[in-house]
Amino acid sequence: MMDHSWFKFYPSAVDKEVDVTAYSSVVDLFEESVQKYGEAVSYECMGKTISFNELDRLSADFASYLTQVLRLEKGSRIAIQMPNVLQYPVVMFGALRAGMIVVNTNPLYTPAEMKHQFIDAEVDVIVIVANFAHNLEKILPQINARHIIVTELGDLLGALKGTIVNLVVKHIKKMVPAYSIPGAVSLKKALAQGAQKKFSKASLNLSDTAYLQYTGGTTGVSKGAELTHGNIVANMQQISAWMKPKLKEREEVVVTALPLYHIFALTVNCLAMLKIGAHNLLITNPRDMPAFIKELGKHRFTVFTGVNTLFNGLLNQEKFLQLDFSGLKIAVGGGMAVQKSTAEKWKKVTGVPLAEGYGLTETSPVATCNPIDGTERIGTIGVPLPNTEVMIADDEGNSLALGERGEILIKGPQVMKGYWRRPEDTGAVMFGEWFKSGDIGVMDEDGFVKIVDRKKEMILVSGFNVYPNEVEDVIASFPGVLEVGVIGMPDPKSTEKVVAYVVKKDDSVTAEKIINHCHESLTNYKIPKEVYFTDELPKSNVGKILRRKIKEAHQEKVK
Repeated sequence: MMDHSWFKFYPSAVDKEVDVTAYSSVVDLFEESVQKYGEAVSYECMGKTISFNELDRLSADFASYLTQVLRLEKGSRIAIQMPNVLQYPVVMFGALRAGMIVVNTNPLYTPAEMKHQFIDAEVDVIVIVANFAHNLEKILPQINARHIIVTELGDLLGALKGTIVNLVVKHIKKMVPAYSIPGAVSLKKALAQGAQKKFSKASLNLSDTAYLQYTGGTTGVSKGAELTHGNIVANMQQISAWMKPKLKEREEVVVTALPLYHIFALTVNCLAMLKIGAHNLLITNPRDMPAFIKELGKHRFTVFTGVNTLFNGLLNQEKFLQLDFSGLKIAVGGGMAVQKSTAEKWKKVTGVPLAEGYGLTETSPVATCNPIDGTERIGTIGVPLPNTEVMIADDEGNSLALGERGEILIKGPQVMKGYWRRPEDTGAVMFGEWFKSGDIGVMDEDGFVKIVDRKKEMILVSGFNVYPNEVEDVIASFPGVLEVGVIGMPDPKSTEKVVAYVVKKDDSVTAEKIINHCHESLTNYKIPKEVYFTDELPKSNVGKILRRKIKEAHQEKVK
């Protein structure tokens, strides 16, 4: 195994080992925070705040609805499909308190993507924002979910403001396409019915599954990474220890622009910040940069997390540069590589380093991070978190010497239980207790790790995984397409862009037609930015299309 030389360079204020069994479950952490912070603000969204006590009451009402009105049993799967709104933590913590397994779902998914996830997870309940309910309607006959709960964006903003927001969203901005879901219950009604019942907490332990976080893993179709309460508690404790030197209880304001359904924001922003009683500022639509920056101007924020595209986008807004950054203590970038130019400009503008971290859905997610004491190294993903080991290995799993390139393997209490009901896929990514990341890295003599390449063919677009097979299947279904190969190519705006090479059998096929076809089945970030036509695609001797060869040819073409 590797030489743990990184210990001597570890920030002195951070523990090398933390108690990853300090809580019996995520719910145990939640209840401790409620008792400690009471009337302090837990979440804020669109100018409306809720205290820890209010979050406690509302989530208990929802838990009671699930267990005593719907009569669901422990371990039932509940899909939550919404952006960053106050309803998310209410529903998420309520589901966990009821002993349910949370299936986080991107609200921008197409009906086909939703269908795959809901069928694979065998979800019993779906909680969805009305804006996306029309997509759910299209697949309802094909899934087995027994209960649908619909919420509108303004539902928890208070009677007057909530009504105004819902009216504007629905009738003025026309953001809620018509839908019909017979038997669907409003979240407001569910909370009211649950409030009439006595809350009874489910019995949970660290081995119980808390979340199914869907990811493609190293290759292939989207799979549910089964994350236990133990995995999440461990990573929350590790992250808390990492940030402990700079953060204080009750004093922090954390900006949550990344969606809470994404594992990065879920563990770092939602849970690690909950533990210290942070005021969590939820940004529903960070793409609306002017509104986002205006909201930032109202707060003396102290913690900021994001991905490179978010940081870069903000830094290119004049009004962002004029904000007061005197309260900022920590800024962390994850989900995708932080570009050197972005990190340097961020530090110049804010005075605070942009610490890059690294992890995967399968590691709950954080495995390594740059120190936050000013000794960060731009261009690296930092050093392992407490209780975490990182090994650079060859294809046989043998540890390589410092400075040699190999696959990044991770071992620690945050490594997933496995892929939901996919033992073969789980076995393919586990080497004993080590998780095979699929990323190629190198470790220097100080223990800092740098990613140098991607072993897997997964494409990373703005922190989200795009799997070539999925895009290829969609394009191949278009009439007139004979063959297709999809690759990822570098893109300054989003790390990588999706590029498709197509062999057509009908001259009427155009790039525009293919892209329009993709819009019917794929979320925007999965749609090819470029489509090229070719007479043939490179193949192996058994006829497998070789994406590596396509990529090499493309690189020559664009030189």
